[in-house]
Amino acid sequence: MLETISQNIRSLGAVLGQAIANDTDQAWLDNIEHVRLLAKDGIANETYAIEELKTIFESCDEKKLLIYARAFSQFLNLANVAEQQHTISEQGLAELDLPHPLESLKDELGEVTPDVFFSAINKLHIELVLTAHPTEVNRRTFIHKYHEIAEQLDTTGPQLNTRIEELIEQAWSTNEIRGQRPTPLDESRWGLNAISDSLWTAVPKFVRELDELCQQISKQALPLDATPITMASWMAGDRDGNPFVTAELSKQAIIQARLLAAELYLVDFQNLYLELSMHKASEALIIEDTQNIGPYRHLLKQTIAKLEKSIALLKVNKTQGVIASPEELLSPLLICRENLLAAGLTKSANSLLLDVIRKVHCFGISLVKLDVRQHSEFHDQTIAEIVEALNLGDYLSWDEQQRCKFLQQEINNTRPLLPNVTWSVQTQEVLDTFKFIAEQPKEVLGIYVISMASHQSDVLAVNLLMKATGITWDMPIAPLFETLDDLNNAAQVIDALLSNKNYVKRTKGDQHVMIGYSDSAKDAGVLAAAWAQYQAQEALVAAAKCHNITLKLFHGRGGTIGRGGGPAHAAIASQPPGTLEGGLRVTEQGETIRFKFGLPNLAVRSLHLYASAILASLVKPQPSPKPSWRKLMDEMASRSCDIYRDYVCKQNDFVTYFRQATPEQELSSLPLGSRPSKRKSDGGIESLRAIPWIFAWSQNRLVVPSWLGFGQAISEIADKQSSTIEDMLDNWPYFRARISLTEMVYLKSDSQISKMYDESLVEPRLHSLGDGLRAQLAADKGTILKLLKQTESLESDQWNLTSFQLRQPYLLPLHLLQIEALKRLRKQPEHPLCEQLLMVSMTGIATGMRNTG
Repeated sequence: MLETISQNIRSLGAVLGQAIANDTDQAWLDNIEHVRLLAKDGIANETYAIEELKTIFESCDEKKLLIYARAFSQFLNLANVAEQQHTISEQGLAELDLPHPLESLKDELGEVTPDVFFSAINKLHIELVLTAHPTEVNRRTFIHKYHEIAEQLDTTGPQLNTRIEELIEQAWSTNEIRGQRPTPLDESRWGLNAISDSLWTAVPKFVRELDELCQQISKQALPLDATPITMASWMAGDRDGNPFVTAELSKQAIIQARLLAAELYLVDFQNLYLELSMHKASEALIIEDTQNIGPYRHLLKQTIAKLEKSIALLKVNKTQGVIASPEELLSPLLICRENLLAAGLTKSANSLLLDVIRKVHCFGISLVKLDVRQHSEFHDQTIAEIVEALNLGDYLSWDEQQRCKFLQQEINNTRPLLPNVTWSVQTQEVLDTFKFIAEQPKEVLGIYVISMASHQSDVLAVNLLMKATGITWDMPIAPLFETLDDLNNAAQVIDALLSNKNYVKRTKGDQHVMIGYSDSAKDAGVLAAAWAQYQAQEALVAAAKCHNITLKLFHGRGGTIGRGGGPAHAAIASQPPGTLEGGLRVTEQGETIRFKFGLPNLAVRSLHLYASAILASLVKPQPSPKPSWRKLMDEMASRSCDIYRDYVCKQNDFVTYFRQATPEQELSSLPLGSRPSKRKSDGGIESLRAIPWIFAWSQNRLVVPSWLGFGQAISEIADKQSSTIEDMLDNWPYFRARISLTEMVYLKSDSQISKMYDESLVEPRLHSLGDGLRAQLAADKGTILKLLKQTESLESDQWNLTSFQLRQPYLLPLHLLQIEALKRLRKQPEHPLCEQLLMVSMTGIATGMRNTG
């Protein structure tokens, strides 16, 4: 660990310790340090230390346990702050020998013609889709404090100032856990604040640097209307399994977004008003300045008045008379810029003014475009109810051909579809959602996502409901293919859809498709799912190309390996050839938003990593995998799926073991997120969402969904085809990335900790299940390390290895505290202090692991 960051962490820890001592007494600080030292020995496999820690915690009441949990959780947050700040500081970049991603890109591309690069940069489009995450339990007040601590560290270094001491004292004296479950509107507000706190500043800086790169390589400026980065959101738009997301709530979320956007633009326009005091302009602009305040100021003043009016109206939930299109903001800005350039005031034309123009292109009038997502079953039920009301039969009993024929006929039919009847509550809400979409300016909406899509009729049903409810623009419809079977069938569905000439007209040449990483991994295991996702994307690109349509892939990745997460640059670099031609649209969830984009400089670096990987792939696409690689991947994926399902689906007691060995049962009762943990309240593991499925396993450190089946499949096949495996590892970025991600999983797994959960929480007759999984984990880890010719995980990445090792003595007490909380909750459910203890331990472990569900 580098000395600077170690010093920062020690200094922050000392300040936290003093805050705890001031709040309680010196004895508490001694107690916490004693626990930390015992944990250090426990990590070194000193059995006495673990037993002493258990004894200490068993003897404490819940209030005392909560002090321990809060201390270790807050320390881990401060360690993250210190690391994040250091890795984006000039000193940190130098010490870590981290090159600037855009500078590295120039070296990676080598000799590239200006036209080729300019074409690639014009295709560059990153759309970050912010989604809520039930494990991001940190209140906004804490996020704000950590943000400011990082800013203060940037200016002070290891010598902490009194402001940092104040902030840490405030944090310790604030309850970090929400008392009530957040509403979807709360989550939406959190997402918007992530933009206003960081990305609002970061995006123009990123685009400015991209413009410089474009001019260096292509000898042309980035087009003025370029949108290399845009934002969308699922917060308050994702109604799949969330009964709290209603049409009215989504409407309020959009008003909230438009209000914050107007407030941010008002500040920028007021700053421009102060800056553009010049009188040198075109005669036409000078003539318009009847108040003689300056031609630029006269023009800007009118927009400032519009923004002030918009803010006043939006504050009382009115949208009539509010700025309704980006052009209303762009028009005066572009006129100002044209005049400044004509007057020779080039520097003024290309500084703050250009930044604001870029912001309008990237953020629009609502900062984010709200996506709408609903489960395909809801659409089917709605269409079925309409068909029944029209006395046309039983839609749900029709086959696919009959459904498509009916849907297309009604899409083409000019008569109104909806009869004047009273609908069921569910159908009325579905129709209200489409009517809400019809009432909004199209600039504030993103795409319509259909969960669990599997047929052409799933898309046509949404198409018909849009037409029937008066939506006058062709809102993009994206089927989401989630299960293994649906991924394998995705290209066939899209081919059928694009063979429909009537449907193709509404695409305007672009078809959105969402790839589900979470549910496919939960369904088939990580290797089978990853390979199915790769092949599905290849086949989808080919299908779209056949119809001369641009495929716009939307990646539903989560924060963990089990949900398709991992280092962004490696993930993008390993994409199948041709899949980035339509840009990159990707979900960013909960705490991963904070880890990647929580600070302006951190956000700029994250955007650099995304952009450099995409540009490299566009300029020099990865070659398609060799037939021998495909054949081997098919074999390993099939075998890994069998192994995974044999454990998860075929062992009668597996679900019981899972629910006893992890905090899964307790998750649904905690106020962690607005969405229920299950799509259906009476369902089993098949209805459990991928987030709590994977999150629960990460809490007990067995992280089963992220590795089960992978290493064993390689082990059974590698000896027979070792030369092919080595060839894949050396020459196929996709396979190398899969291995690297799994290596990270092995580092973060911990059989010792997992066994502690079993011993305390699992009935003895099920212990053999946990023992079997741990034995398999050890064998699989050995297989991967042998393949990599290493003796330990992350041997070649000392920074991340040391970073994680530093967290271990703070994670171990949190696990033991969580076990104690679970023991007590299972004896006395709904114990408020135990629930709070569980939540603090959960967020502390998630913080220490640096990725969650």
